[in-house]
Amino acid sequence: MASTSSSRAGVPPTSGDVARVAGVSRATVSYVLNNTEGGRVSEATRQRVREAARQLGYVPHAVARALRAGRSGIVLLTAPAVTVGPLFAQAYADLQQALAELGHTAVLYGPTRGRGAEAGRRWAELRPDAVLSLMDDRMDEEAVAVLHRAGVGVVLSSGPVPVPGAHALVTDQEQVGVRAVEHLVSAGRRTLGVVVPDDASLRTFAEPRLAGAERAARAEGGITVVRQDLALDEDAAARWAERCAADGIDGLFAYNDEYAALAVRALQDHGVRVPEDVAVVGADDLLIGRLLRPRLTTVRMDYMPAREIAALLDRLIDAPDTPPETHEMLRTGLVVRESA
Repeated sequence: MASTSSSRAGVPPTSGDVARVAGVSRATVSYVLNNTEGGRVSEATRQRVREAARQLGYVPHAVARALRAGRSGIVLLTAPAVTVGPLFAQAYADLQQALAELGHTAVLYGPTRGRGAEAGRRWAELRPDAVLSLMDDRMDEEAVAVLHRAGVGVVLSSGPVPVPGAHALVTDQEQVGVRAVEHLVSAGRRTLGVVVPDDASLRTFAEPRLAGAERAARAEGGITVVRQDLALDEDAAARWAERCAADGIDGLFAYNDEYAALAVRALQDHGVRVPEDVAVVGADDLLIGRLLRPRLTTVRMDYMPAREIAALLDRLIDAPDTPPETHEMLRTGLVVRESA
């Protein structure tokens, strides 16, 4: 093999450098490093090219490769400015892995100041093959139009309702509140507190859960629902427990299991018994709920598996003219334990 001493210091090696060191053409280097099937390149030549690339530290240029292929390989995941919990982190990791197995690169695009068309232009700058909005209210009809005009073939929204012009993963958060309230009412509770996080970034999820709780209470009749804003803070929870007792709350639906755990401890510190005085239901079925005493009754969230979402994106990327489809992303179930 030829010497590698002629590589330029501080300058990234090119496919031409690999070709020179391996003693082959640049076409052969492209053929080998892009794993093109078939052809007449011998295994010995393939190994020589790979070894030259390894010695030089050559990495293919993703943008150039995308231009040649007509695709970037990027699936852009947009996310709002939310306090990320363990469920979101795990879901993103699983989706990233599932997309990678199908040959796509998942890129998580954090929040920007822009909304609608402005946000769409920012997302389109990366020339992704697909954009998936994860409960991101910046995705609207104008953003979808901008993305399509920029050549993004697939736009997939997730949220309570479909976005016009986009494929949709419907995530009905109201059903979480409905299940919690139905269970509390069945346990004989009539004055229900609903804990809403004081963290404004969580309102996209919290407000629909509250709306679902209120809807279920109206359907039952004779049920009082009291909204109770609460910060994820021990001192705030102690003050909240005093108000909770004053409101005569006998059933509580907390936004998720973390807030439920905080509420249970604050109530117990205030001399309130759970579930005898106040029955408590959380959501998300997190580990903390199983460690709590009494163990926490919770609404379990069953989202569409990451592999199914990845397969859906992969199919749509191959068929970008597919008319907008709507899929149910979230189903819920109740896990009954001791707290309610």
